[in-house]
Amino acid sequence: MTVEAPISKYKKTNFKIFFGICIAIAVIFAYDGYLSKYEWSGRYSFYKEQVLDNDGKPTPTMKFNRKSPPFFLAGAVLFAVSLYLLKDKRLIADENELVISDKKRISYDSIQQIDKTYFEKKGFFVITYKDKGGGEVRLRLSDRKYDNLPAVLEHLVEKIT
Repeated sequence: MTVEAPISKYKKTNFKIFFGICIAIAVIFAYDGYLSKYEWSGRYSFYKEQVLDNDGKPTPTMKFNRKSPPFFLAGAVLFAVSLYLLKDKRLIADENELVISDKKRISYDSIQQIDKTYFEKKGFFVITYKDKGGGEVRLRLSDRKYDNLPAVLEHLVEKIT
C-alpha cells in the first residue's frame, strides 16, 4: 500500500497571498509614481508634494515609487513559478522506501528512529536515518508542508516495527 502526502494547502495559500501582495504593491507604487501627475488622479496632491513643491525634482520617495514596481512584479512572478513547481510535489511512503523527491529516497532499513513527541501539539515529527555515506541525518517533516502526514507517519511506524 502506498500513502501519499501532497504539499499542504497552507503552503500553497501562503504563496498565493505573497503573489497577491506583490501585485498590489506594484500597482500602488506604479500609480503613485506615474499616474499621480495627472489632476484627475486621486493622488495629485502626492505628486505636488513630492515633485512640484521640490523645484520639479522627484524626492527619494517618488524615485522609489517609480523604480520599484518591476521588482515587485518580478517577485510576483517568482511566487507564481514556485507555486506552479510545487503543485504536483508530494511525499510518498510506499512498500520499501520513503520518497521525498526524485533524488531523495530513504529506505526503511536505514531509518533508525522516528521521534513523534511533538506531532500532536506542534504538527511535526523527526526521522533519524543513515545516509549512503554512513552519516546520521535528521529529517523534520511538518504538517505545515505536507497534508495527510498522520497517514504517512502511521505507515512509517508500521513498516519500521
